[in-house]
Amino acid sequence: MAHKVFIDGEAGTTGLQIRDRLLSRSDIELIQIDPARRKDADARREAFASADVAILCLPDGPAKEAVALAADLPVRFIDASTAHRVDPNWVFGFAELTADARAAIAGAKLVSNPGCYSTGAISLLAPLVKAGLIDPAEALSINAVSGYTGGGKELIAEYDQGTAPAAFVYALGQKHKHLPEIVKYCALTSRPVFAPSVGNFAQGMAVQIPLHLNGQRNLDNLRAALEAHYAGQAFVSVVDAEARVVPTKLNDTNKLEISVHGDAENGCAVLVAVLDNLGKGASGAAVQNLNIMLGADEGAGL
Repeated sequence: MAHKVFIDGEAGTTGLQIRDRLLSRSDIELIQIDPARRKDADARREAFASADVAILCLPDGPAKEAVALAADLPVRFIDASTAHRVDPNWVFGFAELTADARAAIAGAKLVSNPGCYSTGAISLLAPLVKAGLIDPAEALSINAVSGYTGGGKELIAEYDQGTAPAAFVYALGQKHKHLPEIVKYCALTSRPVFAPSVGNFAQGMAVQIPLHLNGQRNLDNLRAALEAHYAGQAFVSVVDAEARVVPTKLNDTNKLEISVHGDAENGCAVLVAVLDNLGKGASGAAVQNLNIMLGADEGAGL
């Protein structure tokens, strides 16, 4: 018997990619409402009432309203917005984060999808903090470049029309919406400095964290700790450092690749995570979480 899934916000970039990943699956029945009624509370509540799982691809405010609208219904939620990522009542949907993450996702009614930048940053930092190779109070910096689809419809339109710059750095006021989840799920006690940027490519992402080597950490034990943490994972892997890191190399996949760069003699390292901001950073992660929640093959549709 097919599981019923409602994508609230199906017309957006993330929603469309989730829909495309689910359309051909015989174990999923998509619940859809008349596009003219997509903001109609009654129509949406009916869809929530019919669904086993609802995936919210909405801005933060409407995502909170959607959960309130269906508060008395048995429907389970995956929220792709920022609204609930640090809410203690929601399970953080990063299946590879801890040994018990999958079990928590599988049993949850409320699952928050990680952000794209934070997926890369957390994948690098959390295992190393746990391994004692990064002090939670250490002064850290995170640099990243993303494809422009992460900026939503307005930014996509700028690039489609040719009016956007070739690249730009933004959010330097240190209030980026992904910072709270990075701090929380990496167990940091000092807020990192974050400098994201956007390039003239549609999708793909590279997240970089520079580190000074010291008596406690070196290139070998950094890599070893990351390899141990992600051993046996289907979607996250540690790969050899290459001369060029290409942010688009994993586009249209749910994969995330980690590499450790640097030079022992000069005492510097750079940790790098590459992922598709619309894949493992958004729609792919949502489908992975959906599969876990439904007890399906975790890689179905991915």
